[in-house]
Order: sequence, then C-alpha cells, then structure tokens
Amino acid sequence: MTAPLTPPPPPNDHSSGHTSYQGPPVPPPVGAHALGGGPGDGPDGPGLRTELREAVVTTVVVTVLGVLLGVLWWRLAPSVPLVGDVVDKSWVVYLKDSEGEQAIGVDSTFTLLALALGLLSGLAVFLLRRRGGVPSVVALGVGGLLGSLLAWRLGVWLGPAEDVIAHAREVGRGTTFPAPLKLGAKGALLAWPIAALLVHLGLTSLFGPRDPEPYPHSYEPPERF
Repeated sequence: MTAPLTPPPPPNDHSSGHTSYQGPPVPPPVGAHALGGGPGDGPDGPGLRTELREAVVTTVVVTVLGVLLGVLWWRLAPSVPLVGDVVDKSWVVYLKDSEGEQAIGVDSTFTLLALALGLLSGLAVFLLRRRGGVPSVVALGVGGLLGSLLAWRLGVWLGPAEDVIAHAREVGRGTTFPAPLKLGAKGALLAWPIAALLVHLGLTSLFGPRDPEPYPHSYEPPERF
C-alpha cells in the first residue's frame, strides 16, 4: 500500500477574521497639482504659459508706475540752493547753506516714496493672484527695479538744469538757484523691489493657499482576533 498524498494547502479565505495588511494608500505627488499633472500636461503646459503671461504684464505695469514715482519725487523733494560767483574771471558754484540737509532730504524722499509704491504693488499682486509662484515674485522684483530706474531718470529730467555753470550765468552772480535733482544714495533704487517682495512673500505665507496634506487621515492598524 502507498501512503496517501499530502493534501495541498487550502486557499486563502478572505472571509476569515484575519485581515492582511495592505499598507496606507499612496497619495499622488504634490508636484502633479502644481504643474497641472493631468493627462497631456507638462511643465510647459497651459498653466505655466498663463503664469509667464501674467508675469510679463506685472513687470510692465510695475515699471510704468515708475513714472508716478518720478513725478512725485520731482514735486516733493526739497530744493538744494546753489549760488554762483566769479573768481579769477571763472564761474564757480557752491552751496548756499553748507550745513543744510536738503541733499539728504532728496534721497529720503525718493526712498520713502519707493517703499510706499513697493508696499502697494506687492499687495496688489497678491490680491490679484493669490496662488503666488516664482514668476510673480520675479516680475515684482524686476518691475520694481526698472520702475525705480525710470523714476530716477525722469525726476532728473524734470528737475532743474544739470549744467549748473550755465544756470549760474543765466540767473546772475550771487543769485540763488536750485541744484539739479540728484540721487546720491544709489541703494535707494532697491527700496521698491525689496519692499514689494517682502510684502508679497509675507502675505503669501500668511494667507496663501496651502498644499493638501499627504496623509489626511491617521492610519490605525487593523484589529487582530
């Protein structure tokens, strides 16, 4: 007689009380939402093109606001008084008040106006586009810097003549006349872009949209019988 064959092991019974551990569900990568990870979308999809288009518009609008800054600087900056005289048959020009602080006031006026416009532009871009994004930040920085440069050159052009010797000859010896509008502290050109970036990034971090949590529900291990 031959021994009976060993019966094969019974198939897994899914209806039994033991539950096999499958692990938590794997969430989709967060970058897929940011890049529009749907079928056919990629880094150069419509989302990125829209962001770049909005960034170009933001740069142009912020740069054009430099005209407002230049006009306000020209109108509100204090005047630096100069006086012309003739020494050895040559014209010389000197400050009427050598201890005056008008020159410092010119730089301070530009800086304060630039900070105010930086605050307003950063707030406006955040309110119009709450999603944030690198293109918006770059557009604010570039637009603020270009706007400051435009305001600086426009204010100098609108202000008094830059040829002080010719101006002194025109008004006459010993007559007080205003000095050309001059920005002594070139670092003031960075006030606008820095203020705009700080305001925009601060508002985005406080009130901007948040990425969804990768594990919205805490995992509880299955009960064992």
